[in-house]
Amino acid sequence: MKKRQRQAGQGHVYEQPQQHYLVEPRHLAGGGDLRHVTEYIRASGWKDQSKTGGPLVFDSPDQSVRIGYDPFTTPGGWTVSGRPTGQQPAWQATLTRQTPVEIVAGLTDALAKPRTAHAPNPWAPLVQRGWKSSSGRHFTVTNPQSTARLQYHQSGPGEAIWWASARSEHGRAWDATFTSTTPMHLIEAFSVALADPQQVMRPRGQIPPSRHIRTTSVSVRPSELGAWQQTRINAARTATWARNTWASTRPRKNPHGASPYASPGTHPRR
Repeated sequence: MKKRQRQAGQGHVYEQPQQHYLVEPRHLAGGGDLRHVTEYIRASGWKDQSKTGGPLVFDSPDQSVRIGYDPFTTPGGWTVSGRPTGQQPAWQATLTRQTPVEIVAGLTDALAKPRTAHAPNPWAPLVQRGWKSSSGRHFTVTNPQSTARLQYHQSGPGEAIWWASARSEHGRAWDATFTSTTPMHLIEAFSVALADPQQVMRPRGQIPPSRHIRTTSVSVRPSELGAWQQTRINAARTATWARNTWASTRPRKNPHGASPYASPGTHPRR
């Protein structure tokens, strides 16, 4: 039996709690566990195209979007790319390795969920949390501690990008770049996760050194960590099942344009 576990009475296993830390602000917490991103999209029906020993690659069910993580290149990290579909041109987002997985998941979770009807505004979640805006050459919002920012950077006609970054006293921690064609609701989802004040959890030894970071020590059993992750996975599976069920049972559109409940002999007005 593992050292961290021992028998604690018949039929019971005692788990040795492990030291973890709740970290804030989240944008300086370091990369974190990749499974926070990958297990959610896998549970949402995305196909794992990864090869043993190679980068992680996942394709959406309709194969219009690909999520990849490559730690072997420089600077390495996440690449999310969308193929041109209908009125949507091709787009791409890149996030370097130390982008916290909880912030990456703001973007990737949104890809696995239905799009809401409201008009997206990437600036609003940040401004509502007290981030300050500046309208110089490039419109920018910065958090009160000046350790994170989101910027709309336009160097010339047709050369615009969205750019986010975090930095500590030791320099830049991570960057995220979105092409100007990236769907706006995805950038908004990213900014919601960036602005979220909720602490994130990291194990001992995996917290970047910075005077801007505040930590709270907690003892966590392995089974608790597994249960929290499983709750997130179950939520993705449930949402995917409900979405697929609704899509398969909704009434199909009449090819002649008439309501499926129209009385016999009636025709749509031209």
